[in-house]
Amino acid sequence: MTTELVLRTGAPANGGSCVARDDGRVVFVRYALPGELVRVRVTAEKGTFWHADAVEVLEASDDRVESLCPVAGVDGAGCCDLAFAEPAAARVLKGEVVANQLGRLGDYPWEGIAEPVGSGAPLGWRTRVQLDVGADGHAGLHRYHSTELVTDLRCAQLPEAMLAGLDGPRWRPGDRLHVVLDDDGRRHVVTTSRESRDTTVVEGDGRAVQRVGERVWRLPVTAFWQSHRDAAALYSDLVREWAGAGARRAWDLYGGAGLFAAALAAAIGPGGRVHTVDTARNASAAARAALADLSSVTVVSGSVRGFLAGQSGRADIAVLDPPRAGAGRPVIDLLARAGVPRVIHIGCEAASFARDISLYRGHGYQVARIRVFDAFPLTHHIECIALLTR
Repeated sequence: MTTELVLRTGAPANGGSCVARDDGRVVFVRYALPGELVRVRVTAEKGTFWHADAVEVLEASDDRVESLCPVAGVDGAGCCDLAFAEPAAARVLKGEVVANQLGRLGDYPWEGIAEPVGSGAPLGWRTRVQLDVGADGHAGLHRYHSTELVTDLRCAQLPEAMLAGLDGPRWRPGDRLHVVLDDDGRRHVVTTSRESRDTTVVEGDGRAVQRVGERVWRLPVTAFWQSHRDAAALYSDLVREWAGAGARRAWDLYGGAGLFAAALAAAIGPGGRVHTVDTARNASAAARAALADLSSVTVVSGSVRGFLAGQSGRADIAVLDPPRAGAGRPVIDLLARAGVPRVIHIGCEAASFARDISLYRGHGYQVARIRVFDAFPLTHHIECIALLTR
């Protein structure tokens, strides 16, 4: 039997919910804004913490708008989980979430809002997406925390040309589609088999062209690159600015295709040394090709922990862009043990970012700067970048 409640929502919580209370329980309500009176459907009961979806808004916030995504929502796709929030108000909420996580998990006071990336336009900003194929051969977007697919592909994050013609029962069940609209405006579509991991190029040549300044990357469609069309250039400029003067040796950790290695090489100059490290071999290969003209850059294929454990000297600056789970204690312990005096840390999940900030501070690092970016409009996701000095 489904439990329904009428609740007044409070502050935003990490993960896209608002906090409400019912008879001593904390209820995390999705698809609601702070201060709203909503009728909710409970989706999970975990002791004193429940999760619920707002299925009817009885008293709406002034910041609520008609959903900007036609396929997202309670019974729709899990793509644009803040599509009902006015975009500027959503940036304020994201800042509040980061501030809360930094205070609770990082023991660090911070206030601010999430800054727009590029023009800040909430629609059509995404350059790459992955779709799964169901048993009926249709590609689709997942419902929130579900294996079920929504095969209406009109997600508001995606330019119209990105998925045109990819609907319909034309795909092999169980496959995954990787779609990229690159900086040359060319679409690439690649499928990968869940069972064999075999890759098939369906459209384009399977190598996306990405540009930052005068430098060009040609990446496998399955390799990592920033999703927002303006994010790579923005973050690259910030790394170059924050690298500081006088650095001669730099580490680009979780470096992917070498975006930040290029920025560090530009900041340090031809007499310095930059090591960029990543476990993904296709990303390392792309880095070697794109940075071949930079004799100061060495590309290392391997784990960040293994690389740090094998270093006898220290870098003057390190840039870390770890996965959503964060860098964690083992890596930050090794970095601190190496005596790196200046760190630029990037995080795409607020709680993980806050925990990493706490670990740095435990090693005597001070937070010099933090900036938070609304790099994923219409969603609860953010990108945080911190400059730490020791």
